[in-house]
Amino acid sequence: MTAPAPRVLLYVQNLLGIGHLRRAAAVARGLTAAGMAVDFVSGGMPVPHLPLGGAELVQLPPVRALDDQFKVLVDEHDRPIDDGFRDARRDRLLALLAERRPDAVITELFPFGRRQMRFELLPLLAAARAAAWRPVVLSSMRDILVTKPRADRNREIVDTLNAWYDGALIHADPRLIRLERTFPMAADIRVPVDYTGYVVNVDELAVPEADPLAAGEVLVSAGGGAVGHDFMRRIADAMPALPMADRTWRFVTGHHMRADAVDHLRGLGRPNLIVETMRPDLPALMAGAALSISQAGYNTLLELMAVRARAVVVPFEGGVETEQRLRAELLAEAGALEVVAEPDLGPDSLAAAMTRAAARPRDAVPAVDLDGARATAALVARAIRDRTTA
Repeated sequence: MTAPAPRVLLYVQNLLGIGHLRRAAAVARGLTAAGMAVDFVSGGMPVPHLPLGGAELVQLPPVRALDDQFKVLVDEHDRPIDDGFRDARRDRLLALLAERRPDAVITELFPFGRRQMRFELLPLLAAARAAAWRPVVLSSMRDILVTKPRADRNREIVDTLNAWYDGALIHADPRLIRLERTFPMAADIRVPVDYTGYVVNVDELAVPEADPLAAGEVLVSAGGGAVGHDFMRRIADAMPALPMADRTWRFVTGHHMRADAVDHLRGLGRPNLIVETMRPDLPALMAGAALSISQAGYNTLLELMAVRARAVVVPFEGGVETEQRLRAELLAEAGALEVVAEPDLGPDSLAAAMTRAAARPRDAVPAVDLDGARATAALVARAIRDRTTA
Protein backbone atom coordinates (compact mmCIF):
# COMPACT_ATOMS: atom_id res chain seq x y z
CA MET A 1 0.00 0.00 0.00
CA THR A 2 1.31 3.41 -0.96
CA ALA A 3 1.89 5.75 2.00
CA PRO A 4 -0.25 8.92 1.95
CA ALA A 5 1.46 12.12 0.86
CA PRO A 6 2.84 14.22 3.70
CA ARG A 7 0.34 16.98 4.54
CA VAL A 8 1.27 20.59 5.25
CA LEU A 9 -0.94 23.30 6.72
CA LEU A 10 0.43 26.61 5.43
CA TYR A 11 -1.04 29.73 7.07
CA VAL A 12 -0.70 33.19 5.54
CA GLN A 13 -2.29 36.52 6.43
CA ASN A 14 -1.99 39.41 4.00
CA LEU A 15 -3.08 42.68 5.59
CA LEU A 16 -2.27 45.42 3.07
CA GLY A 17 -0.68 44.28 -0.18
CA ILE A 18 -0.43 40.81 -1.74
CA GLY A 19 3.32 40.18 -1.45
CA HIS A 20 3.03 37.78 1.49
CA LEU A 21 0.26 35.88 -0.27
CA ARG A 22 2.24 35.55 -3.51
CA ARG A 23 5.37 34.34 -1.71
CA ALA A 24 3.36 31.82 0.32
CA ALA A 25 1.68 30.63 -2.90
CA ALA A 26 5.12 30.05 -4.43
CA VAL A 27 6.09 28.02 -1.35
CA ALA A 28 2.85 26.03 -1.71
CA ARG A 29 3.65 25.27 -5.35
CA GLY A 30 7.10 24.06 -4.35
CA LEU A 31 5.61 21.78 -1.70
CA THR A 32 3.03 20.27 -4.04
CA ALA A 33 5.66 19.81 -6.75
CA ALA A 34 7.63 17.76 -4.20
CA GLY A 35 4.63 15.48 -3.67
CA MET A 36 3.07 16.99 -0.56
CA ALA A 37 -0.60 17.75 0.07
CA VAL A 38 -1.01 21.37 1.09
CA ASP A 39 -3.86 23.13 2.87
CA PHE A 40 -3.29 26.78 1.97
CA VAL A 41 -5.01 28.70 4.76
CA SER A 42 -5.50 32.35 3.81
CA GLY A 43 -6.85 34.93 6.25
CA GLY A 44 -6.69 38.00 4.02
CA MET A 45 -8.92 39.44 1.34
CA PRO A 46 -9.29 36.98 -1.56
CA VAL A 47 -7.09 37.53 -4.59
CA PRO A 48 -8.44 36.10 -7.87
CA HIS A 49 -6.45 33.66 -9.98
CA LEU A 50 -3.86 32.94 -7.28
CA PRO A 51 -1.74 30.04 -8.63
CA LEU A 52 -1.45 27.37 -5.94
CA GLY A 53 -0.17 24.45 -7.97
CA GLY A 54 -2.66 21.92 -6.63
CA ALA A 55 -2.76 23.16 -3.03
CA GLU A 56 -6.24 23.41 -1.54
CA LEU A 57 -7.30 26.95 -0.67
CA VAL A 58 -8.99 27.29 2.72
CA GLN A 59 -10.31 30.84 3.06
CA LEU A 60 -10.85 32.09 6.60
CA PRO A 61 -13.29 34.98 7.17
CA PRO A 62 -11.07 37.69 5.66
CA VAL A 63 -9.52 40.66 7.40
CA ARG A 64 -7.29 43.50 6.28
CA ALA A 65 -5.51 46.44 7.85
CA LEU A 66 -7.43 49.70 7.68
CA ASP A 67 -4.24 51.60 6.76
CA ASP A 68 -0.46 51.32 6.66
CA GLN A 69 -0.19 51.64 10.44
CA PHE A 70 -1.60 48.09 10.80
CA LYS A 71 -3.30 48.93 14.10
CA VAL A 72 -6.96 48.47 13.13
CA LEU A 73 -8.20 45.30 11.43
CA VAL A 74 -11.45 45.32 9.49
CA ASP A 75 -13.56 42.63 7.85
CA GLU A 76 -14.65 42.42 4.22
CA HIS A 77 -17.33 45.06 4.92
CA ASP A 78 -14.77 47.46 6.45
CA ARG A 79 -16.14 46.92 9.96
CA PRO A 80 -13.59 46.65 12.80
CA ILE A 81 -13.37 43.05 13.93
CA ASP A 82 -14.60 42.18 17.43
CA ASP A 83 -14.06 39.33 19.90
CA GLY A 84 -16.83 37.26 18.33
CA PHE A 85 -15.12 37.49 14.95
CA ARG A 86 -11.78 36.55 16.49
CA ASP A 87 -13.25 33.59 18.33
CA ALA A 88 -14.91 32.27 15.17
CA ARG A 89 -11.66 32.46 13.20
CA ARG A 90 -9.71 30.79 15.98
CA ASP A 91 -12.22 27.96 16.23
CA ARG A 92 -12.20 27.45 12.44
CA LEU A 93 -8.41 27.21 12.46
CA LEU A 94 -8.33 24.76 15.35
CA ALA A 95 -11.02 22.61 13.72
CA LEU A 96 -9.01 22.55 10.51
CA LEU A 97 -5.92 21.35 12.39
CA ALA A 98 -7.89 18.53 14.01
CA GLU A 99 -9.60 17.60 10.73
CA ARG A 100 -6.57 17.58 8.43
CA ARG A 101 -3.97 16.29 10.95
CA PRO A 102 -1.03 17.83 9.03
CA ASP A 103 2.50 16.49 9.32
CA ALA A 104 3.78 20.07 9.33
CA VAL A 105 2.35 23.48 10.20
CA ILE A 106 3.97 26.54 8.62
CA THR A 107 3.12 30.09 9.66
CA GLU A 108 4.12 32.73 7.13
CA LEU A 109 5.90 35.67 8.85
CA PHE A 110 4.67 34.88 12.38
CA PRO A 111 6.18 35.26 14.97
CA PHE A 112 8.51 37.76 13.25
CA GLY A 113 5.41 39.72 12.30
CA ARG A 114 1.60 39.51 12.26
CA ARG A 115 1.47 40.08 16.00
CA GLN A 116 -2.16 41.17 15.48
CA MET A 117 -3.04 37.53 14.77
CA ARG A 118 -1.84 36.10 18.09
CA PHE A 119 -5.48 35.56 19.07
CA GLU A 120 -5.62 32.60 16.67
CA LEU A 121 -2.00 31.63 16.12
CA LEU A 122 -0.98 31.09 19.73
CA PRO A 123 -3.92 28.67 20.24
CA LEU A 124 -2.96 26.96 16.96
CA LEU A 125 0.63 26.51 18.15
CA ALA A 126 -0.52 25.15 21.50
CA ALA A 127 -2.90 22.72 19.81
CA ALA A 128 -0.17 21.53 17.44
CA ARG A 129 2.16 20.92 20.37
CA ALA A 130 -0.52 18.97 22.24
CA ALA A 131 -1.66 16.94 19.22
CA ALA A 132 -1.14 13.19 19.46
CA TRP A 133 0.59 13.15 16.06
CA ARG A 134 2.76 16.22 16.94
CA PRO A 135 3.31 18.01 13.61
CA VAL A 136 6.54 19.81 12.81
CA VAL A 137 6.04 23.57 13.30
CA LEU A 138 8.03 26.00 11.16
CA SER A 139 8.11 29.75 10.59
CA SER A 140 8.43 31.05 7.02
CA MET A 141 10.13 34.46 6.88
CA ARG A 142 11.12 36.78 4.05
CA ASP A 143 14.64 38.18 3.79
CA ILE A 144 14.12 41.44 5.71
CA LEU A 145 12.27 42.10 8.95
CA VAL A 146 10.58 45.43 9.55
CA THR A 147 12.67 46.83 12.40
CA LYS A 148 11.04 46.63 15.82
CA PRO A 149 12.17 49.61 17.93
CA ARG A 150 11.02 48.01 21.19
CA ALA A 151 13.35 45.42 22.75
CA ASP A 152 10.41 43.68 24.47
CA ARG A 153 8.81 42.95 21.08
CA ASN A 154 12.03 41.41 19.80
CA ARG A 155 12.24 39.33 22.98
CA GLU A 156 8.65 38.19 22.42
CA ILE A 157 9.58 36.98 18.91
CA VAL A 158 12.54 34.97 20.22
CA ASP A 159 10.57 33.51 23.13
CA THR A 160 7.72 32.45 20.84
CA LEU A 161 10.09 30.81 18.37
CA ASN A 162 11.99 28.96 21.07
CA ALA A 163 8.84 27.84 22.88
CA TRP A 164 6.64 26.65 20.01
CA TYR A 165 8.66 26.16 16.82
CA ASP A 166 10.97 23.47 15.45
CA GLY A 167 12.74 25.79 13.05
CA ALA A 168 12.68 28.95 10.95
CA LEU A 169 12.95 29.08 7.16
CA ILE A 170 14.43 32.37 5.92
CA HIS A 171 13.64 32.98 2.25
CA ALA A 172 16.85 34.83 1.41
CA ASP A 173 20.31 34.35 -0.02
CA PRO A 174 22.66 34.73 2.98
CA ARG A 175 25.37 36.05 0.65
CA LEU A 176 23.19 39.13 0.17
CA ILE A 177 21.54 39.51 3.58
CA ARG A 178 21.34 37.52 6.79
CA LEU A 179 18.68 37.60 9.48
CA GLU A 180 20.89 39.41 11.99
CA ARG A 181 21.09 42.40 9.63
CA THR A 182 17.49 43.34 10.50
CA PHE A 183 16.81 41.32 13.66
CA PRO A 184 19.14 42.27 16.52
CA MET A 185 18.30 39.23 18.68
CA ALA A 186 18.96 36.58 16.03
CA ALA A 187 21.75 35.08 18.15
CA ASP A 188 19.20 34.24 20.88
CA ILE A 189 17.17 31.95 18.60
CA ARG A 190 17.74 28.35 19.75
CA VAL A 191 15.83 26.49 17.04
CA PRO A 192 17.48 25.76 13.65
CA VAL A 193 17.48 28.66 11.18
CA ASP A 194 17.82 27.62 7.53
CA TYR A 195 18.28 29.92 4.53
CA THR A 196 16.33 28.65 1.54
CA GLY A 197 17.32 31.14 -1.13
CA TYR A 198 14.73 33.56 -2.49
CA VAL A 199 11.31 32.14 -3.32
CA VAL A 200 10.37 32.76 -6.91
CA ASN A 201 9.21 30.50 -9.75
CA VAL A 202 12.62 29.69 -11.20
CA ASP A 203 11.24 27.26 -13.77
CA GLU A 204 8.79 29.90 -15.04
CA LEU A 205 11.16 32.87 -14.94
CA ALA A 206 14.65 31.57 -15.68
CA VAL A 207 14.34 31.93 -19.46
CA PRO A 208 11.21 34.03 -20.02
CA GLU A 209 9.76 34.57 -23.42
CA ALA A 210 9.59 38.32 -23.85
CA ASP A 211 6.21 39.63 -24.87
CA PRO A 212 6.73 41.01 -28.39
CA LEU A 213 4.09 43.66 -27.77
CA ALA A 214 6.15 44.98 -24.85
CA ALA A 215 9.35 45.48 -26.86
CA GLY A 216 10.51 49.01 -26.39
CA GLU A 217 7.82 49.86 -23.83
CA VAL A 218 8.26 51.44 -20.44
CA LEU A 219 6.54 49.23 -17.88
CA VAL A 220 5.25 50.76 -14.62
CA SER A 221 3.95 48.38 -11.94
CA ALA A 222 2.95 48.53 -8.28
CA GLY A 223 2.52 44.94 -7.13
CA GLY A 224 -0.96 44.46 -5.72
CA GLY A 225 -1.49 48.22 -5.83
CA ALA A 226 -2.60 48.76 -2.23
CA VAL A 227 0.11 51.33 -1.56
CA GLY A 228 0.90 52.37 -5.12
CA HIS A 229 -1.60 55.14 -5.84
CA ASP A 230 0.72 58.08 -5.16
CA PHE A 231 3.62 56.36 -6.94
CA MET A 232 1.54 55.78 -10.08
CA ARG A 233 0.17 59.32 -10.15
CA ARG A 234 3.61 60.91 -9.82
CA ILE A 235 5.12 58.74 -12.56
CA ALA A 236 2.26 59.46 -14.95
CA ASP A 237 2.33 63.19 -14.27
CA ALA A 238 6.11 63.27 -14.89
CA MET A 239 5.93 61.32 -18.18
CA PRO A 240 6.26 64.29 -20.61
CA ALA A 241 9.55 65.34 -18.98
CA LEU A 242 11.11 61.87 -18.88
CA PRO A 243 13.34 59.90 -21.25
CA MET A 244 11.39 57.64 -23.63
CA ALA A 245 8.33 59.88 -23.24
CA ASP A 246 7.29 59.13 -26.83
CA ARG A 247 7.25 55.36 -26.28
CA THR A 248 4.33 53.26 -25.07
CA TRP A 249 4.01 53.35 -21.28
CA ARG A 250 2.12 50.43 -19.76
CA PHE A 251 0.81 50.93 -16.20
CA VAL A 252 -0.15 47.68 -14.43
CA THR A 253 -1.94 48.90 -11.33
CA GLY A 254 -2.75 45.73 -9.35
CA HIS A 255 -6.16 44.66 -8.04
CA HIS A 256 -6.01 46.84 -4.93
CA MET A 257 -5.18 50.17 -6.58
CA ARG A 258 -7.49 52.96 -5.47
CA ALA A 259 -10.19 53.72 -8.02
CA ASP A 260 -9.40 57.44 -8.05
CA ALA A 261 -5.77 56.71 -9.00
CA VAL A 262 -6.87 54.50 -11.90
CA ASP A 263 -9.32 57.17 -13.02
CA HIS A 264 -6.52 59.74 -12.89
CA LEU A 265 -4.30 57.65 -15.17
CA ARG A 266 -7.08 57.05 -17.69
CA GLY A 267 -8.23 60.65 -17.49
CA LEU A 268 -4.87 61.93 -18.74
CA GLY A 269 -6.01 60.86 -22.20
CA ARG A 270 -2.55 60.07 -23.52
CA PRO A 271 -2.63 57.71 -26.52
CA ASN A 272 0.68 56.09 -25.52
CA LEU A 273 -0.42 55.40 -21.91
CA ILE A 274 -2.00 51.96 -21.39
CA VAL A 275 -3.67 51.11 -18.08
CA GLU A 276 -4.23 47.48 -17.06
CA THR A 277 -5.33 46.05 -13.72
CA MET A 278 -3.35 42.82 -13.71
CA ARG A 279 -1.07 40.85 -16.01
CA PRO A 280 -0.29 37.26 -14.94
CA ASP A 281 2.57 37.40 -17.45
CA LEU A 282 4.12 40.47 -15.81
CA PRO A 283 7.65 38.92 -15.70
CA ALA A 284 7.51 38.45 -19.48
CA LEU A 285 6.57 42.10 -19.85
CA MET A 286 9.52 43.01 -17.61
CA ALA A 287 11.82 40.93 -19.81
CA GLY A 288 10.61 42.57 -23.01
CA ALA A 289 10.35 46.16 -21.84
CA ALA A 290 12.98 48.77 -22.56
CA LEU A 291 12.75 49.74 -18.89
CA SER A 292 10.78 48.75 -15.80
CA ILE A 293 9.76 51.27 -13.13
CA SER A 294 8.21 49.75 -10.01
CA GLN A 295 7.98 49.68 -6.29
CA ALA A 296 10.39 47.37 -4.49
CA GLY A 297 8.47 44.52 -2.88
CA TYR A 298 10.03 41.08 -2.44
CA ASN A 299 8.28 39.43 -5.39
CA THR A 300 8.72 42.35 -7.79
CA LEU A 301 12.47 42.62 -7.21
CA LEU A 302 13.01 38.88 -7.58
CA GLU A 303 11.12 38.83 -10.86
CA LEU A 304 13.18 41.77 -12.12
CA MET A 305 16.39 39.95 -11.21
CA ALA A 306 15.26 36.61 -12.63
CA VAL A 307 14.52 38.15 -16.05
CA ARG A 308 17.52 40.54 -15.86
CA ALA A 309 15.36 43.57 -16.54
CA ARG A 310 16.72 47.10 -16.71
CA ALA A 311 14.97 48.59 -13.73
CA VAL A 312 14.34 51.66 -11.60
CA VAL A 313 12.63 51.05 -8.28
CA VAL A 314 10.93 53.43 -5.86
CA PRO A 315 10.68 51.69 -2.46
CA PHE A 316 7.49 52.20 -0.49
CA GLU A 317 8.30 53.91 2.81
CA GLY A 318 4.88 54.65 4.30
CA GLY A 319 3.86 53.79 7.83
CA VAL A 320 6.37 51.56 9.62
CA GLU A 321 7.74 49.95 6.46
CA THR A 322 11.53 49.85 5.95
CA GLU A 323 12.07 46.52 4.18
CA GLN A 324 11.56 47.73 0.60
CA ARG A 325 14.17 50.46 0.96
CA LEU A 326 16.81 48.19 2.52
CA ARG A 327 16.31 45.42 -0.03
CA ALA A 328 16.47 47.88 -2.93
CA GLU A 329 19.62 49.54 -1.58
CA LEU A 330 21.36 46.17 -1.19
CA LEU A 331 20.57 45.24 -4.78
CA ALA A 332 21.61 48.68 -6.02
CA GLU A 333 24.95 48.25 -4.26
CA ALA A 334 25.33 44.94 -6.09
CA GLY A 335 24.73 46.72 -9.42
CA ALA A 336 21.34 45.16 -10.12
CA LEU A 337 19.12 48.25 -10.44
CA GLU A 338 18.66 51.97 -9.79
CA VAL A 339 16.84 53.37 -6.76
CA VAL A 340 14.92 56.62 -6.34
CA ALA A 341 13.86 57.28 -2.74
CA GLU A 342 10.12 57.87 -2.43
CA PRO A 343 10.49 61.36 -0.88
CA ASP A 344 12.84 62.35 -3.74
CA LEU A 345 10.65 61.09 -6.57
CA GLY A 346 10.28 63.76 -9.24
CA PRO A 347 11.00 64.33 -12.94
CA ASP A 348 14.70 65.13 -12.47
CA SER A 349 15.58 62.26 -10.10
CA LEU A 350 13.57 59.76 -12.10
CA ALA A 351 15.02 60.88 -15.44
CA ALA A 352 18.57 60.50 -14.13
CA ALA A 353 17.85 57.00 -12.77
CA MET A 354 16.15 55.94 -16.01
CA THR A 355 19.16 57.07 -18.04
CA ARG A 356 21.55 55.10 -15.83
CA ALA A 357 19.37 51.98 -15.88
CA ALA A 358 18.88 52.05 -19.64
CA ALA A 359 22.64 52.14 -20.14
CA ARG A 360 23.26 49.05 -17.97
CA PRO A 361 23.87 45.74 -19.81
CA ARG A 362 21.30 43.10 -18.89
CA ASP A 363 24.03 40.67 -17.89
CA ALA A 364 25.17 43.11 -15.18
CA VAL A 365 22.48 41.76 -12.84
CA PRO A 366 24.32 39.66 -10.23
CA ALA A 367 23.59 35.99 -9.59
CA VAL A 368 21.39 35.43 -6.54
CA ASP A 369 19.93 32.14 -5.27
CA LEU A 370 16.33 32.13 -6.57
CA ASP A 371 15.61 28.44 -5.94
CA GLY A 372 13.97 28.95 -2.54
CA ALA A 373 10.69 27.17 -3.30
CA ARG A 374 12.46 23.91 -4.11
CA ALA A 375 14.85 24.25 -1.17
CA THR A 376 11.95 24.99 1.19
CA ALA A 377 10.17 21.83 0.08
CA ALA A 378 13.32 19.77 0.67
CA LEU A 379 13.77 21.22 4.17
CA VAL A 380 10.11 20.63 5.08
CA ALA A 381 10.26 17.05 3.78
CA ARG A 382 13.41 16.39 5.80
CA ALA A 383 11.86 17.85 8.98
CA ILE A 384 8.77 15.62 8.55
CA ARG A 385 10.96 12.58 7.86
CA ASP A 386 13.14 13.25 10.89
CA ARG A 387 10.08 13.66 13.12
CA THR A 388 8.53 10.43 11.79
CA THR A 389 11.68 8.37 12.40
CA ALA A 390 12.60 9.95 15.75
